[in-house]
Amino acid sequence: MGIFLCSEKTGASPFLGVTQRRGGGTSIPPRGTEAMSGKLTYQQAGVDTRKAAAIVGDIKSHVKRTQKERQLWGAFGLFAACYDLSAYQAPVIMTGCDGVGTKIDLLLERGMYETAGKDLVAMNVNDILTTGGDPLMFLDYIGIPALDGEKIERLIAGMADHLESCGCILAGGETAEMPGIVPEGVVELSGFCIGCAEKTDLIDPTTVSIGDVLVGYKSDSIHANGWSLVRRVLREYPDVATEEELQHWLKPTRLYHDVTRALKAAGVKPRAMAHITGGGLPENLERLFQGLGADLTIPAWELPGIHKLYEHIDAEDRFHTLNMGIGWVAIVAPEDAEKACAAGPGGVILGTMRAGDGVHVKVAGE
Repeated sequence: MGIFLCSEKTGASPFLGVTQRRGGGTSIPPRGTEAMSGKLTYQQAGVDTRKAAAIVGDIKSHVKRTQKERQLWGAFGLFAACYDLSAYQAPVIMTGCDGVGTKIDLLLERGMYETAGKDLVAMNVNDILTTGGDPLMFLDYIGIPALDGEKIERLIAGMADHLESCGCILAGGETAEMPGIVPEGVVELSGFCIGCAEKTDLIDPTTVSIGDVLVGYKSDSIHANGWSLVRRVLREYPDVATEEELQHWLKPTRLYHDVTRALKAAGVKPRAMAHITGGGLPENLERLFQGLGADLTIPAWELPGIHKLYEHIDAEDRFHTLNMGIGWVAIVAPEDAEKACAAGPGGVILGTMRAGDGVHVKVAGE
């Protein structure tokens, strides 16, 4: 998001400030003119600091709406954002960093900038949620060949939509205008999330034991993983999906804050939680425990057109690449399984923990 709006690596203030040059120095000539000396200006080199400052004003309303549930501490316009943790008795900080992956290619082709912003937030916030933590602050990086106010504003609008819904503050970021480095038509995106939890609320996967129940929650789409494989199929079989079906595949990554909040409200503390991203169900679950495993049966994925994709990919590899319709898994004690299933849309029991390594997945009815 260009909250810390920077052109290349110029000094910049946080989101309510504007791009600033350190030190004194002569002023930049008016836009569209040459320097009085006849020598080159920053703008002539492809970097427009005034345009960057104007974009800051355009995004203020989006930034503001992410501070309804939580607020930053201290003044804006400094070099870093601060958050007061005094409401926590024994705070533990957690951090996450992720991107949108190669899905960004298809989103940019279709001008789906808001979706890209939502994907960026969800990929980071969901990882924070697996720890039992609250997502407090989000920062982003946008690399772009030349500042485009509309694109940046729409990217940030998408981020703000997801952030507002989960109470996470859009606290800062950088928009780097890098002519000659970032190719035309390309946008680089990275996100960073900072969360916090009471030490007693942290999820401890070492507590997972035989007989615990794995409850899955449906995904909204393919989300933001597996797209290198999907794009390969689309290149080789361009008629594999209609544009309408692709729009379903490209829907934003779901946020699972509703699930974690509902679990907490129901008095359920999961043994572990997993965000199902790259590696699918097997790899994202296997990282949680050693010496234990599970045999899962998942519902058939009802995503429009997905079975046409299945025809062109390895039957086993799909489980290790796609979320297969399950974007989140909570492992809970048997007595909490029913309440866990009611904690979010699509909650369903997938299986139970057993002795022996490995997570094996099959689709019901196949």
